[in-house]
Amino acid sequence: MNPVRRSFVRLVTGESCKISPLWQCLRLLGRIVDGVRWCLPAGRSLVKSPRVRLFDTLKRDYVSLEPVDGKTFRFYCCGPTVYGPAHIGNFRTFVMQDVFRRVLEVGGQKTKHVRNITDVDDKTIRDSVAAGRSLEEFTAQWRDKFHADCELLNCLAPHVEPSAVKHISEQVEMIKELIDKGHAYASDDGSVYFMISSFPEYGKLSHLDGRELDLGKTQNSRADSDEYDKDDAADFVLWKGRRDEDGDNFWESPWGQGRPGWHLECSAMIRKYLGETFDLHSGGVDLVFPHHENEIAQSKCSCGGEFARNWFHVTHLRVEGKKMSKSLGNLYTLEDLAKKGYSAMEVRYVLLNGHYRKPINFSLDSLHAGREALGKLAKAAEGKSAPSYKEILKGGDYGVFAGALQKLNDDLNTAGAIGELFGNLKAAESEADWFGFYSMLASLGLILPEAERKIAPDEIKKLAEERWQARENRDWAASDRLRDELLEKGWVVKDGREGYELVSA
Repeated sequence: MNPVRRSFVRLVTGESCKISPLWQCLRLLGRIVDGVRWCLPAGRSLVKSPRVRLFDTLKRDYVSLEPVDGKTFRFYCCGPTVYGPAHIGNFRTFVMQDVFRRVLEVGGQKTKHVRNITDVDDKTIRDSVAAGRSLEEFTAQWRDKFHADCELLNCLAPHVEPSAVKHISEQVEMIKELIDKGHAYASDDGSVYFMISSFPEYGKLSHLDGRELDLGKTQNSRADSDEYDKDDAADFVLWKGRRDEDGDNFWESPWGQGRPGWHLECSAMIRKYLGETFDLHSGGVDLVFPHHENEIAQSKCSCGGEFARNWFHVTHLRVEGKKMSKSLGNLYTLEDLAKKGYSAMEVRYVLLNGHYRKPINFSLDSLHAGREALGKLAKAAEGKSAPSYKEILKGGDYGVFAGALQKLNDDLNTAGAIGELFGNLKAAESEADWFGFYSMLASLGLILPEAERKIAPDEIKKLAEERWQARENRDWAASDRLRDELLEKGWVVKDGREGYELVSA
């Protein structure tokens, strides 16, 4: 039973007899107002938008999101490892993170979005050495490519985008703290490891605590690679001692020359830019273990804060019904798809046309369907004035599209929101309706294609001119007849004060 109905029943039945009738009425009124606040359309001209509800990976339950400081919602997204072009599987996560931010902002919530760049790890070092290029030069190329692809996909740039290489000192300081507090130890080869037996909460995010994890093995079992499976859970590396295969990619530290382990950079940069406790951490589902599990251990043991209050993960993508892989030749990049004639916005549409917690099947057929869908939306919006993103952020009444925005507020149901968008197109008439339409597009980050302007043939131009003359002569019967004839031939006449415009129907 919802709070409004329950309060009403209590008042009528006298269940709350110890409270004065006046106070009961006031309390009931307050709850009714609160209920209305959540039931009204998302237009903030009347009341505030409902909070965004999201499924939390750690809690395994839905949570209503609120900023811990009551003002700015601060969240962190694991960014790309820049050793090659990002593929569409990567971009599913980045696009969903972008929609998450847009939904918050369109709902009136101020945000601080931090996303890192991993420019030093096993892969970047391996491939830069193989290419005979400096790590900085090698990673800059792929970082710039990633930024260009994000722009094509209309992803908002993060407010802060720190890189691992520029935060080596912060990572070294965090390792020192972990050693001082008894959570890490140095090995004979100059490496430093986190002792997972020192952190009883280890495994909660990935539910490793549900299996027999031998925390007593610690120093007898270590994970030196950046990525590994759950079955290989062991003390993980914080600092890697210098090795010949690393080339010139090393830094000085109290434990000798080397470089940070992959998991450490996010913990160090989060603390610097978001503090010890922040609102949400996000990434692909493949990062739950070991990366995010290790982040939690490092951060909680060094800082003592809550770290991320909420966790949001995006599920894998399948291509033509199969897992993406280089061997199958289906590891598409935006450039690959552009060569096949598909735009980045068509890719974005397909990535949004499925719930983020469920796998979606990406195919060339789905891209073609996405093209048709975007064209239909563009056709419907012909002649309508689009507000700017800043104007949308000021809020307003969303008209018939309020339900679509509410779908997004409910666990980022992008597919449901798109369905609502198309379902209400024919009902859109008022200024509020079209404000809601463009607010919906802004929340999804979709940019409509320019409608192709067909050139009217001479026969049509002649009929249109005859109609205009009939209108000038106030021969309304002839004007209406010619208008209908033009419509039958696939053309609409839009009259203005100083002339007319022919638009294909």
